[in-house]
Amino acid sequence: MSRGRFALGLAVVAVPLGLALLGPALAGEPGPRSLSFALGDGHPLGTDFVGRDVWRQVLLGGRTVVLSALAATALAYLVALPVGLAAALTHVRRLEELLMRPLDVLLAVPSLLVILLVASVFSPGTAGLALLVALVNVPDAARIVRAAAGEAAARPAVEALRMQGETRWRIAVGYVGRAVLRTLAADAGIRLTGVLYLVSTAAFLGVGVAPDAADWAVMVDRNRTGLFVQPWAVVVPALLIVALTTGTNLLFDAALEKTPRRKGRRP
Repeated sequence: MSRGRFALGLAVVAVPLGLALLGPALAGEPGPRSLSFALGDGHPLGTDFVGRDVWRQVLLGGRTVVLSALAATALAYLVALPVGLAAALTHVRRLEELLMRPLDVLLAVPSLLVILLVASVFSPGTAGLALLVALVNVPDAARIVRAAAGEAAARPAVEALRMQGETRWRIAVGYVGRAVLRTLAADAGIRLTGVLYLVSTAAFLGVGVAPDAADWAVMVDRNRTGLFVQPWAVVVPALLIVALTTGTNLLFDAALEKTPRRKGRRP
């Protein structure tokens, strides 16, 4: 079952990921613009509302979406992991409150609203958008790390390691950190999907990318009014985003099914 799911996920995600990574190298130079929505004549998917070749825009439009999502997810865990581990392992209640309560406040505000509010004051580029998406994902990720690490930190093995004189760093990274990896792997698939949604929605609303940028989400936004005249300029990038999120979830689910739980772990 997991092999079939892994193969399906790999097949689904290979197309959008391949286009995102290799597309810019295959796009070539832009040709003359033509407001011909018909397929063919050098335009396999026709042209968009300003006469640009849709296929070339598809080849160019995936890199920002994929790289922004991957960077935002990695940055979110880079901050959430030490914060969650510190909150789980500290014996000072006030320090735990200081670490976690501000994050709880941020969780009460919708992520997209935070991004739009910041974007109304500043004008973030692609890197700024990835940073914003990472920051709004830190509170939830840190709570998940805190919950998983708290269970591991309460095991007798941790107390035994302390009595043996192990440093806090060795305990946090060598034992508790390893214990939460499976939980983080399960969360990563869902979180990457959510990050892709936020990045695409923000780009759709004009945050972080130029209105005429070659971006899959921007293509959907700019061409949606002509959906029934030129559907490929909307349907193809939208399907690529859906395939990327669906394939990512399938791959993570299959990977978790293939990873056996350790037997005889200490309680």
